[in-house]
This record gives sequence, C-alpha cells and structure tokens, in this order.
Amino acid sequence: MNTPIVKTVIYPVTDLAAAKAVFGALAGSAPVMDEPYYAQFRIDDVEVGLDPNGARQGLTGPVAYWHVDDIDASLAALVEAGATVHQEVNDFGGSGRKVASVTDPAGNVVGLIQTS
Repeated sequence: MNTPIVKTVIYPVTDLAAAKAVFGALAGSAPVMDEPYYAQFRIDDVEVGLDPNGARQGLTGPVAYWHVDDIDASLAALVEAGATVHQEVNDFGGSGRKVASVTDPAGNVVGLIQTS
C-alpha cells in the first residue's frame, strides 16, 4: 500500500463562473476539467477543484483530499479511529474515481480519493 498523500483541494463555490475566473488568474491557466458540476485546475501535481454543489453537501470551506489505494479500507480505518462518515464512497461523475469524506472529532472534513 502506498503512503496516502494530499494532492487535491476542493473549494465549495456558489458562482462557478466567477470562481473559475479567480482561480484561473491564480493558476495562470484554464481549467483542465470544466463541467457544470465541477471545474478543476492542475498546478504541478496538485489538483484544485471548484464544486458548485459543495455547500449543499455541507462544505463550509476548502477540503483537502488524501489519495489512497483502497478507499473502503481507509474509510473503515478512519471510522474505527473515531471519525464520522460525512459522505459515503461514490463514483465521482461516473469517472471511476471514488471519493468519500469523514469528519474528525473536531468537526473538520477530511476527504479521500481513490483513482483506480
């Protein structure tokens, strides 16, 4: 099993077009993924996502996502350690990329991503 690494940060946004303009200026590039439900910029090895549905999912600020080899095992280990499931495992946009999240005992949201 590889060591998990944080390389995705997702921001909940209310106006996707406005957020893309701001983050595009910051990144110095256009999004590498640009859909009505999500936009993503890549800066070196870091993915910065903009989620217009994030607030409806209870996100109040940016969430760091840990890339893991086995999302189900990682989710179970976090729950065993005291985290609470925030978002069950699901296939993001039908892409084969699985995402989930938990809240830690302090209420912080911690994201998980499995890419294969």
